[in-house]
Amino acid sequence: MEFPDLGKHCSEKTCRQLDFLPLKCDACKQDFCKDHFTYAAHKCPLAFTKDVRVPVCPLCNSPVPVKKGEIPDVVVSAHMDGECRRPPGQETAKVFTFRCSREGCRRREMLRVACEECRGSFCLQHRHPLDHGCARGGRPASSAGCLDPGPSGASREGLGGWLARHFRFKVKP
Repeated sequence: MEFPDLGKHCSEKTCRQLDFLPLKCDACKQDFCKDHFTYAAHKCPLAFTKDVRVPVCPLCNSPVPVKKGEIPDVVVSAHMDGECRRPPGQETAKVFTFRCSREGCRRREMLRVACEECRGSFCLQHRHPLDHGCARGGRPASSAGCLDPGPSGASREGLGGWLARHFRFKVKP
């Protein structure tokens, strides 16, 4: 008790703790300890003067004024039912808008996936020319997985057979 006038007691009636670093409420101007300085902790009667949040309508993105004592959800709901100025044609924003052009496929994609050969819009499963039976019928960019002979005349099996015959006598069992 060397410094009896140093620090202040918490203004909360149930606490009254001596605090050497008290915090002053900016609404009611009373001193509180670290446990009771928030508006909710000390049930500040003037907290509504500092609460300046304004709800925004999710449809028209305009602020909806709320009077003291009104519930924001009810006011926004009434705004949406009555005076909301939603842009015309904006009932629901569709995300998957690009439909696959392959016959029989009903899938839709978020982004347009266009074939470089026929310029059609396809889903991810049918995006390659071989998968959707491309009308242009150009040769695929790579011959991976193709059994028909390439430009050199050697098929995949022919090359494998040549390697097997070539190394059969070189490798010792």
